[in-house]
Amino acid sequence: MLSETLAYLNSNSGALTVVFTAVVTISTVAYAILTWNLVSETRRMREVQTEPKIEITLNSLDFAINIVRLYVRNIGLGPAKNIRFTSHITSGGKAAEKLLEEFNKTNFLKVGLKYFGPGHELHSGYTQMTKDFDAKIASVLIYDVEYESVTGKKYKDQITIDISERKGMNQLGKPNLYAIAKSIEAIQKEFSHVVSGFKKIHADVYTTEDRDIEKADEIDIIEQMEEEKKNS
Repeated sequence: MLSETLAYLNSNSGALTVVFTAVVTISTVAYAILTWNLVSETRRMREVQTEPKIEITLNSLDFAINIVRLYVRNIGLGPAKNIRFTSHITSGGKAAEKLLEEFNKTNFLKVGLKYFGPGHELHSGYTQMTKDFDAKIASVLIYDVEYESVTGKKYKDQITIDISERKGMNQLGKPNLYAIAKSIEAIQKEFSHVVSGFKKIHADVYTTEDRDIEKADEIDIIEQMEEEKKNS
């Protein structure tokens, strides 16, 4: 049996060599592809760790939903450099132009930013939506943002601010954190007045005379009880 097997291998050695070579070649190609994908993924992970991402959103103030402003954040993991903002309107007419002017009163939206770290946040000027509401709510603003990463990679994003998305929003009461902050502020103010002498603490004082009177009353009650006991 062994001799037959050896004879078969010897007679077909050429074909077996071809098959073995093909298997090795395929395995090598598959390994090379896997290695390339792994290297590409590692490179992408390094880019993500240094990649900035500028976000612009429209939000209300905590204590007044009718007062809104733009919040500019770097939500990426890396810092952004040489940021430039270019803004224009796509609808809304003069009301949108006035709205854009109110937002852009904050100087960084005009001159840009040299550096904006990850997680940092800035805000624009504000507008009161109760004034000329119907015209403002129909406004659509566009912000083109150009910036680069610390590695020199350049980015350009176009961000649309559609004011109509806020139509129908309302707020019940005050946010918890805001209410707590106001309560602490009131307590601190009252405490400062007491310490400075501007106000005095009202206190009921229990004197020695009060204690003597109370003790005499207790003795009278005991004597009355004893007298009633004897009579009974």
